[in-house]
Amino acid sequence: MRIDPPLPDILLITPEPPESARFDMFLERLSHAVSSGVALVQLRAKRLDAVAYCELAERACAICHRHAARLVLNGPLPLEDAPSVDADGVHLPSAQLMLCQARPSGVRRKLLSAACHSREQLLHAQAIGVDFVTLSPVLPTASHPGEPTLGWPQFQALAAQVSMPVFALGGMTREALPAARACGAYGVAGISAFW
Repeated sequence: MRIDPPLPDILLITPEPPESARFDMFLERLSHAVSSGVALVQLRAKRLDAVAYCELAERACAICHRHAARLVLNGPLPLEDAPSVDADGVHLPSAQLMLCQARPSGVRRKLLSAACHSREQLLHAQAIGVDFVTLSPVLPTASHPGEPTLGWPQFQALAAQVSMPVFALGGMTREALPAARACGAYGVAGISAFW
């Protein structure tokens, strides 16, 4: 599938939103990010319930679209319910990706992204028709100190095995974009550097 318009080279993954229904500060930060030029956002939430996530997603979607940014959902909303929010796509965590035998029918006309950490996951994502992936962790991060990382040589070897856009994730900043591109990345993804 050709993505039109083409994806930007920066992907903002939001930090975990507050568990309360008071999302005002979170949405203010999101508005600042997209008004500053971030054009692709993954709304990531692992602790919210589906009702709170749906409410947040609807508000985040309105903000993103007002600034011509695209929003991809990564939360407790079942795939079959994703079309009910006017988001631009859905993100599959790696475990959910590996359970899919084909591209989920609920996202046929939306972007589909996935989290990958291995060659097997990358090849599976490509086989089921994922539009783009994050590959991580490339470099050490403050959120996962001491965790093993891929490093640029392994990232490059893995990214070369697929034809879809691969975003480098883990320790990324805007300044890392040239190095990432030199190693075969389409772009860079991150939380704190772009939030």
